Amino acid sequence: MQIAVLGTGEVGRRLASRFVEVGHRVVLGSRTADNAEAHAWAGETGSAHGTFAEAAAFGEVVVNATGGLVTKAVLEAAGAQNLAGKVVIDVSNALDFSNGFPPDAVTFDGVGVAEMIQRDFPQARVVKTLNTMNNKVMARPDLVPGDHVVFLSGDDAEAKATTAGLLRDMGWRDAQILDLGGISTSRATEQFVILWVHMNGGLGDGSGMWNIAVQQGASED
Repeated sequence: MQIAVLGTGEVGRRLASRFVEVGHRVVLGSRTADNAEAHAWAGETGSAHGTFAEAAAFGEVVVNATGGLVTKAVLEAAGAQNLAGKVVIDVSNALDFSNGFPPDAVTFDGVGVAEMIQRDFPQARVVKTLNTMNNKVMARPDLVPGDHVVFLSGDDAEAKATTAGLLRDMGWRDAQILDLGGISTSRATEQFVILWVHMNGGLGDGSGMWNIAVQQGASED
């Protein structure tokens, strides 16, 4: 599959590298075409590099791995025409550190990042996933034992199926993929990141090498 990964930070590079590793073609998108660091990294991993618009035009699937606070500007630079009809996988969180640590989880007129994308780019088929864990765990779920979970939110069942397929390619098993429902459910996973920050501190080493699991008991009926 042809995948555009928008964002050259640690999350974007980690996911792009993993997608290439499991056999997909990737273009890593950044704000400018002359981003030397992104060019060098892309060459090392066997992917390619371009602007946000060039990457989005290439991708059958577009992954938003930018910070949630700049997501709208990035997708505007990518071009609505390059997102129309495509699966747009949003892995971002909108975190505001202006008041120090821990950050605040920002909403946009009362909606989360993924909801905002779906609202402002209505022809895109938005799926929220992977935003509730460390980026190493995103790409390599086998680093954490057991049936820890990754969430899916989105209004388009086919888009969620495509996203689940990419998750499976990276090693997520069906038992670990939990579909929460429509795109409105993504707001809860974005708010969860604040709890994640506190849990990460409470676990001691702050490595982020953990994830949450859901254990379901038998019905009393």
